[in-house]
Amino acid sequence: MKNPKISIITVVKNNKNYIEKNIISLLDQKYKNYEHIIIDGNSTDGTLDIINKYKKHFSHFISENDDGIYDAMNKGIDAASGDIIGILNSDDYFYEDALKIVKSYFENKPEIDFLFGTVHKFSLRYGFYPRKIYWTFNFYTTHSVGFFIKKNSQKKLGYYNTKYKYSSDYDLFYRMIVKEKMIGAATKKNEVLGYFNPHGFSSSLKYIDFLNENTQIRLDNHQNKLIVWIIHFLRLSKRILRVIKESKKK
Repeated sequence: MKNPKISIITVVKNNKNYIEKNIISLLDQKYKNYEHIIIDGNSTDGTLDIINKYKKHFSHFISENDDGIYDAMNKGIDAASGDIIGILNSDDYFYEDALKIVKSYFENKPEIDFLFGTVHKFSLRYGFYPRKIYWTFNFYTTHSVGFFIKKNSQKKLGYYNTKYKYSSDYDLFYRMIVKEKMIGAATKKNEVLGYFNPHGFSSSLKYIDFLNENTQIRLDNHQNKLIVWIIHFLRLSKRILRVIKESKKK
């Protein structure tokens, strides 16, 4: 894979405060063989005015109602014409060397199906620990900004399952690593791809809804039920203790 074309999918709805920085971060990339795909969910806050300023730079742009963030990502996958697919949600942005780093890994490691890059998310997150997936989904850096996959491997995996509203990326990663046994790599600690905004979609989720869906993903993928429920109750207990501890400080 020499000079691969990279398809970047950005899903957005009513995010006028961040979308321009997202777009400019692609325009500033040192590696230029990419396409930017914008999937908008019928924004009404001025987001479309900003998008239209840069419309000539997109390979594909639609603005229409969708069935949530993962349905929009699936539309982006359908539109992608590159060799590699990456996700960059509208709150987030790349550093200028991001795609150059991604390109070098897929060129120099032709055996890999996917890549997790180092990302600034609260703190610096780096590495990839696939064995941890059996008891925690905290085994990688980030989905948006940090995750790239060969298009052929994405086709084999299929779409994000829209049954899951909060964590369909976890289901995709479980299938990718456990079921399909795909080969992945991680960038070095100092090869930072970009910035993940902690105030994005994931920050608005209720913990119990998030935990219940995580548990359902494991059950649907036929992980041992006893282990799944042990994980569930340990995580719930840890959360309750944390809430109690924080309440005592007030």
